Amino acid sequence: MAAPTLQPPSFLLANLKADASTKPLLQRCQDLVKIIDEYPAKELHLIFPWLVECVFGSLDGVLSGWNLRLLHSRSNEYHIVMDFLNPSGPMMKLVYKLQAEEYKYEIPVNYLPGPVKACIQEGVLPDCPLFHNKLQFPLSGVLSLNLALNPFEFFMFNFAYCLIAPKSYPQGQHGSSTDSAYFVLVDTYLKYFLPSEGTVPPSPFSDSRGSVTAPSPRSSSVSFAGYGVHSPSLLKHHIFHQPSVNAEPSAQEIWRSETLLQMFVEVWLHHYSLEMYQKLQSPQVKEPFTPTEEHVLVVRLLVKHLHAFSSSLKPEQLSSSPSVHSHTHTSPLEEFKRVVVQRFVQQKLYLFLQHCFGHWPLDASFRAVLETWLSYIQPWRYTGEKIHPQPDQNRTVPDKWESFAQENLLMYTKLFQVFLNRTVRTDLVNAKNALMVFRVAKVFAQPNLAEMIQKGEQLFLEPEHVLHHRQPRGYLTPSQGGSFLSSRQKVVTDMVFRVKSHVYSLEGQDCQYKQMFGSELRGAVMKLIQMIAQARQTAKRISDHSNEVAASSSFLSWFGLSSSDHNNTFSGAESEESGECLKKTHEFLDRALENLCLIFKLNQGQLTQLISNLGSSQDDGNCKQLPDCIQGENGLILTDLGRRQIINGQRRFDLQYQGDPELQPIRSYENALLVRLFYRISSLLNDRFGGHMSALCSRPDFLGRLGCHYLTIPDSTTKTNQSPVSRGALERNRPPRLSLRLLASYRTLLLLLLLYVLGALLSLGPVSSTLIILAGGFLFGLFMTLFGDKLKTH
Repeated sequence: MAAPTLQPPSFLLANLKADASTKPLLQRCQDLVKIIDEYPAKELHLIFPWLVECVFGSLDGVLSGWNLRLLHSRSNEYHIVMDFLNPSGPMMKLVYKLQAEEYKYEIPVNYLPGPVKACIQEGVLPDCPLFHNKLQFPLSGVLSLNLALNPFEFFMFNFAYCLIAPKSYPQGQHGSSTDSAYFVLVDTYLKYFLPSEGTVPPSPFSDSRGSVTAPSPRSSSVSFAGYGVHSPSLLKHHIFHQPSVNAEPSAQEIWRSETLLQMFVEVWLHHYSLEMYQKLQSPQVKEPFTPTEEHVLVVRLLVKHLHAFSSSLKPEQLSSSPSVHSHTHTSPLEEFKRVVVQRFVQQKLYLFLQHCFGHWPLDASFRAVLETWLSYIQPWRYTGEKIHPQPDQNRTVPDKWESFAQENLLMYTKLFQVFLNRTVRTDLVNAKNALMVFRVAKVFAQPNLAEMIQKGEQLFLEPEHVLHHRQPRGYLTPSQGGSFLSSRQKVVTDMVFRVKSHVYSLEGQDCQYKQMFGSELRGAVMKLIQMIAQARQTAKRISDHSNEVAASSSFLSWFGLSSSDHNNTFSGAESEESGECLKKTHEFLDRALENLCLIFKLNQGQLTQLISNLGSSQDDGNCKQLPDCIQGENGLILTDLGRRQIINGQRRFDLQYQGDPELQPIRSYENALLVRLFYRISSLLNDRFGGHMSALCSRPDFLGRLGCHYLTIPDSTTKTNQSPVSRGALERNRPPRLSLRLLASYRTLLLLLLLYVLGALLSLGPVSSTLIILAGGFLFGLFMTLFGDKLKTH
């Protein structure tokens, strides 16, 4: 197809909008490629915002765009989209073409993350330099503030926001797959703009106006009293008088890398500030933002890539201290690798994970959050180094990661404590929950890691007066009379400063630090170990019971000779309680116990003593008791102990269906169509002859007892604890009635089929077989009426 003829921009945009609803995606992309190649930037400028919205959808989620989060490699359009949005593809070529000019594109401040939006609305300069010097004030007033972004920033903001924009997916579809076009594009952009090897490919168009400047290094002369606390005079720069920010020439080499990373971090992670998180501890405060599982999976991808990117730093640069000026001869990309995790990601990811740990549902979807956390605290997994294969349990954490563990102390200790508090509220008999406990225990049990964490805690607890005595930050050279201070003392003091700065910047100056290896947390670990032991016993008991039920089941049960309790609405084990899952549960919990003992140095004797304390309360007789309750005005009220007993399967209430037996859920062994059909038939008969049935069953003679056998009547002999609602419902006695639901059971249908086949083999016709079956049923009723009570006593 020939390229469209040169027209005024308005006609070009109108034609593209018309083509969007008539032409297939392949043809539209081919047209766009030619337009991007042949049209000047002045005319492409007007179609750029519309094209970005067409691809990524609108910020309010009304327009879904190309549905990148639902587009998979199985789709015919997948490769078309990937080629068009590739970092070296036509769309990025358009971005660079516009970037070479002075064009700006506006984003409403309302779509920025909560803390950034709050800063701007309060007239405070945001921490992230990405949003400096970009505020636009329309005539309508301050309430409709906009940010003016350059083309690359505008593109990356819309791409990042596509992940969190509210979307209404078609029925049965969701965007949590890691092979979606969006997920693959995130991975592609990260590898292109944050390369572990080589440098970022240059832009095909000259651009000397990169607007992103690297964050200035933290001052090394900050006193200990100011850890993590920015001076209000430095923070409260009024936006209306922003100074111009000019990036250093050397930083221009990586401005796209910094822009991409900061945009991803701000849009995906910066939804919680320290002050906001502290307010969220109140249950009355509504959550400002709730991440999805798909969101967390993309964050994990970002974390893993940043570790690989940072670990690709040359060894001589890795050893350089930020306070030493030896890095002045390194490339900007190498310097960026050295600070990328600590300076750009740590704080926002910490608050993000804190929120997820505290607010995520207590189900298996938490695995995504858990693995994101475990990926962050294990950077040595993403170094790309070829090490000698070792069993996971014996793989020692290299000493060179000690500084990382100490400068991320809270990521290990505080989040472990939050995970512990969360775990005691979950059902550890469930194999998926048991797996998560095992995963965390396995990671922290890696040799050398616990010692690194303990050393970091000791550094944080170092008394300040001792540090001041050691001349903490203002080091003196020997020529200045500082020879008395050994290099080891300098290193230790420097590490103390780093650890304290890390803790205070994330938790606030007045935080109360709880040691991971202190007595309080050790007690919580002991409690978890007891719960693990209880869950193991419960899993074994359920498994043994399931085996007994399976062994007692036989072919005779198909003929109705085995007990069938309709009160147990959901009879049979669920998938989580199948034999294979229970076996996995036992295995995961056993290994979790071993690893917890390694982490907290518990010997076998202590473990045996701890578990033996459960002996008297975990016998089979005790498991049949009710959970721990207190008597309230309207019945029993669960205590905290009772809730834990139910969660861990130690005790449970004897739940029985107390509604209309005819309206119980349709079972898997019943035919749904026949259940509904027989219910309508029986309802008609009961409505018509209900009075006669009641009169028959009320007779004290043999006919009354025979009628009670064939008709469904309420069982007044069973006494159970009932809620006020169900108690009131049962007080309204249901009259005797006919129930035909038994005939909808596949077991009954098979039995009737076998009887008719047997009749056919005996040369009996269908009518004769039916009469014999009815006669047999009547005789069986007579027998049960005469001798049923005697059989029950035996």
